Amino acid sequence: MKPVAAKLGIGAAETVRTWVRRAEIDAGRRPGTATAEAEEIKRLQAEVAELRRANEFLKAASAFFAAELDRPHKRL
Repeated sequence: MKPVAAKLGIGAAETVRTWVRRAEIDAGRRPGTATAEAEEIKRLQAEVAELRRANEFLKAASAFFAAELDRPHKRL
């Protein structure tokens, strides 16, 4: 790894080692979560968080409007 890192102008051989491991995982030759799968998981987690925020907002809004409907109103 050191000679390759030197040829690429990278200071640390660990960087090249990390790239090799990531490539092996992505190719299915090593166990682990592939890059595309990790990106999809991250995207889905963000979507779930946004949907939870929206759900909380809708619950609060429905509680507010339900309370408004239950209040007695003066007829004009």
